[in-house]
Amino acid sequence: MIIKSKIRFAEPSDMEQLVQLCEAHAHFEKSDYDSKGKATQLQGAIFASEPKLYCLVVESDGVLIGYATYMVQYSTWDAAPYIYMDCLYLKELARGLRIGEKLVRHIQKEGQKLGCNLVQWQTPDFNVRAIKFYKRLGASSKSKERFYLEV
Repeated sequence: MIIKSKIRFAEPSDMEQLVQLCEAHAHFEKSDYDSKGKATQLQGAIFASEPKLYCLVVESDGVLIGYATYMVQYSTWDAAPYIYMDCLYLKELARGLRIGEKLVRHIQKEGQKLGCNLVQWQTPDFNVRAIKFYKRLGASSKSKERFYLEV
């Protein structure tokens, strides 16, 4: 299947569709998701004068079919900034078409512009298809458990 798509930075008018993609992503990862207020919160984070989050979207015929978000973080061990890719999600119809690879490569280029030396991310261990994809890109992995505390 051929899908005409383009990767671009998110615009404020994308927020409702972005939230829908976030919800689909959460369900894919077997998590709950409450969309209430998310469009406003994401808009504030992405379009602030100093963004907390960068967001790329994949658009096809005016509809968002995927997204990737990332932010700059700092590594104590490397004493250098790096990109943390928080989310990468494509609707089923967009998978296997190298769109995900284009998103990751775009983030790598943005990381270079931002003076970063590395892109890091995580995926659930049950997401075997994504793990194979990341390895095909040449990525390495570390086994860790992710913990969180509510504040």
